[in-house]
Amino acid sequence: MLRIHFTGEDLARVRMAARPDVLWETILSFHRLRDRRGATVFGEWRTETRARLNGETRLLAALVPQRGYFPDFLTPPEALEGLDEGLEAVRATPARRLGAELALLAAERPHAVLTGRLAGLAEGADGPMDRLVGVLRSYHRSAIEPYWPHIQAAVEADRAVRGRALLDGGADELLASLPPMLRWRAPVLEADYPVDRELRLEGRGLLLQPSYFCRGTPVVRRDPELPPVLVYPLTHSGSPMTWERDGMSLGRLVGHTRSAVLQSIGSGCTTSELARRAGVSLASASQHACVLREAGLVVTLRNGNAVLHTMTPLGTALLRGRAQRDPEPPGVLAPGLTPGTVPSPRR
Repeated sequence: MLRIHFTGEDLARVRMAARPDVLWETILSFHRLRDRRGATVFGEWRTETRARLNGETRLLAALVPQRGYFPDFLTPPEALEGLDEGLEAVRATPARRLGAELALLAAERPHAVLTGRLAGLAEGADGPMDRLVGVLRSYHRSAIEPYWPHIQAAVEADRAVRGRALLDGGADELLASLPPMLRWRAPVLEADYPVDRELRLEGRGLLLQPSYFCRGTPVVRRDPELPPVLVYPLTHSGSPMTWERDGMSLGRLVGHTRSAVLQSIGSGCTTSELARRAGVSLASASQHACVLREAGLVVTLRNGNAVLHTMTPLGTALLRGRAQRDPEPPGVLAPGLTPGTVPSPRR
């Protein structure tokens, strides 16, 4: 059981991550690559990623076992800013911390030893660290980079749901809205966990980080002195991961009404709100949203009895391009828009 203890100050400092964390997604995807669960969502991704992996992954496998602890230095806070920033932070990890975390990894795997592959890394030598950074970059290029727009869209949809909860009921409602494996029993957030952990925030607040590749249980850093972050599984729509291919179903996206529907989705709305904004029936709004979702322009996430639609980066880019090439004539605007503006996703 995991128990995260909040004070009043911690509740005031709960915040949502602004975007996916590139190294959390990279490391957690390595778990998904080696298991067989979640075939509907991850099956095609596994097949495609394995076909692209032509580099060394044994070093990554030594650092990231299929179950249990992996070193905290692999997921530095700087990775929220991008891959280069995250890898530079990994490279800058002090030798003392490297040694301590790798010793802990070895202690939790009785049959594993700090072989030559990890021994130099534990000593902070430049060569092994350069090799690790290269392996992480190469693996990310194969497993994460082609699917990044899909990952971004899924995280953005989750952020829209949490944002609505925060606006409706504050931090209490936000914490209560988290996926079912997390239970808010003020002032403690509980979750099923492989081991017993007590995390006391003590006024530092908590960063909530939705993750595409987190599955089943949330993840927290092992070192309680590091900035507190809760990585939790987002709710998948059930559709498989996709990556940019020619000939996707964008050809179905035709007509003024559907274009207006896409504009009306803006930074997120339910089907009922979409129908009102676009001036169409509820059934028509649902049908248009379905086509837009199949085209990769919209992602839909269920929130209780309602569904929430948000635009993907591809949908936003399409609208921005259309606004630049073919601006709407005066008087033909989606509800809530002013001339020269287009909706953009939450940031």
